[in-house]
Amino acid sequence: MTFSGDEIERARRRLKGIITPTPLIRSTTLGRMLAAEVYLKPENLQKTGSFKIRGAYNRIAALSSTEAARGVIAASAGNHGQALAYAATRAGIKATIVMPVTAAIAKVDATRSYGQEVILAGADYQAARLAAEELRDLTGALFIDAYDDPLVIAGQGTIGLEIGDEITPDAVIVPVGGGGLIAGIAMAMAARSPHTEIIGAEAAGSPQLSLSLAAGTPTPVTKPVDTIADGLATGRIGNLPFELIRTRVHRAVTVDDFEIGEALLLMLERMKLLVEGAGATALAAALKLKAELAGKRVVICISGGNIDINLLDRIIGYGLAKAGRLMRFAADLHDRPGELQKLLVLIGETGANVRSIEHDRTRRDVPIGSARVILELETRSAGHLGELRRRLAERGYSIMGDGSV
Repeated sequence: MTFSGDEIERARRRLKGIITPTPLIRSTTLGRMLAAEVYLKPENLQKTGSFKIRGAYNRIAALSSTEAARGVIAASAGNHGQALAYAATRAGIKATIVMPVTAAIAKVDATRSYGQEVILAGADYQAARLAAEELRDLTGALFIDAYDDPLVIAGQGTIGLEIGDEITPDAVIVPVGGGGLIAGIAMAMAARSPHTEIIGAEAAGSPQLSLSLAAGTPTPVTKPVDTIADGLATGRIGNLPFELIRTRVHRAVTVDDFEIGEALLLMLERMKLLVEGAGATALAAALKLKAELAGKRVVICISGGNIDINLLDRIIGYGLAKAGRLMRFAADLHDRPGELQKLLVLIGETGANVRSIEHDRTRRDVPIGSARVILELETRSAGHLGELRRRLAERGYSIMGDGSV
């Protein structure tokens, strides 16, 4: 089957009453930061927590009765699996989802909750895909590709139709893993708003789009794929998505995990939107393109919100430390009554708050008669943190560590 723009309109009709059309949210905060007119497309609020339900349901709805009887199988890092499990259960079709053993626990549990079988196999997405293909050959089930499928791409393209219904943007920034989302949006916007620039946002740990654009052909990532944006960690862009975007998408913006984490925290704290790593990647790219986007009307696609809580905790801790709002240090005190209290009083006088404290007098690297205290403090800013360090030094405390967490 080849792909045509008409497929996106057909997908929209199939999805009516199934998905939730997500409205564009204008962000005054991001508008000030980027000196632009900025809108968010919040697919983290979509059913199953990501845009993937659009493509998965469209593919399931188009199955023939013979295909449906065979059942379906897919490989997924999480979001495609959840979406396909939901769609298959709703249609009364058996589905098997193969996920890498490294998949986020929250995504594995959520996929199982939709009533279909989940198998863990392989260390990454491509390994899980190979396992799924082997199982397909054994069972005869129909393999539903997460991104290299025209009906899946058409479903994702309905996002572009919704954007075009509301505004005519100068640029749309889209996270890129396998390429199904950006291909669908690019095709939809080409018909609705041909002058809109479509910009790909990729994770530095899985830069398959930039590699492919440079080579002029789908090019796999040769180094181990490693990024907090697990939804983008495919290691290779799909053949069909690349053919659809090669004349429509001319650049990829590569952002690292630190930039993604900072964008994630910005959305959580300032926009009150909980997103996953992949969902924050487009915003991270927009912040990197600040000078170019000034004065333009920009849409930032938030692809999903299915983040592992343990990862979120680490990202929050890192962000607070970088902003000077979290400090951890160690100091050796005389092991006698009142010494710890004096230190805590000084900390309280500066307005810092103690989050945790560890007091150890048995360490072999601490002199007899002394105790090492390790504290984690909540501070207000980098300036406040600097003032606290100065006060500690004035009172004769020699702190170990640079205060970062």
